[in-house]
Amino acid sequence: MTVLLDVDNIETYIGQYRILDGVSLAVEAGSITALLGRNGAGKTTTLKSILGLTPPRSGTIRFMGERLNGRRTCQIARLGIGYVPEHRAIFRDLTVQENLTLAERRPGDLRRKAELIFGLFPDLERLARLKGGQLSGGQQQMLAIARALVPDNRLLLIDEPSEGLAPVLIEHLMSAIKQLSSHTTVLLVEQNFRMASAISQRYFILDDGRTVHSGAMAELRRNQSLIHTYLGAT
Repeated sequence: MTVLLDVDNIETYIGQYRILDGVSLAVEAGSITALLGRNGAGKTTTLKSILGLTPPRSGTIRFMGERLNGRRTCQIARLGIGYVPEHRAIFRDLTVQENLTLAERRPGDLRRKAELIFGLFPDLERLARLKGGQLSGGQQQMLAIARALVPDNRLLLIDEPSEGLAPVLIEHLMSAIKQLSSHTTVLLVEQNFRMASAISQRYFILDDGRTVHSGAMAELRRNQSLIHTYLGAT
């Protein structure tokens, strides 16, 4: 398999505090890779480091062989990396249609992706004229992911998509993200281990800002001791 994203031993600070202290991971093209760990382990900071929002002080990040270190976030996004942040960050006063149209990098992006987006999230087509703030939490999460699908992104970074959602909505979202792997590559941060393990092929575990374990998700599902030690899940 081709490695699409390669993160090698990065250190990232927020102010004077070192948040990441040797994070390494590799994401293979066409896969869903889960980035796991307890709260405060450094998962979100890792995504922001990749995007240049919190640039690492050391280590290297490469996407499709190109070094990302030193690039601005807008430049990194144009290379084909989409971001679905933890709190969705949709425009609450704009309609669903307007939220999606604003995500276009080129005129016609939304038209070209409409079949994929509304196939995954049919509710959004029905609710196209509603404002983002009128949507339920699950619908807002669908909109946030759909917005990242509008441009031709090779990689999606998705942060905690199941947070605050009812179990039935989590199941629907899990199915949609799983289907994404036939269209794009996904690096998924998720506290819901059951969800992450059901749709991911590989995993990396962070603990205290370091990568402490990685491998095939099928192997992790059988390792209850490792799950309990680093994730607290059963």
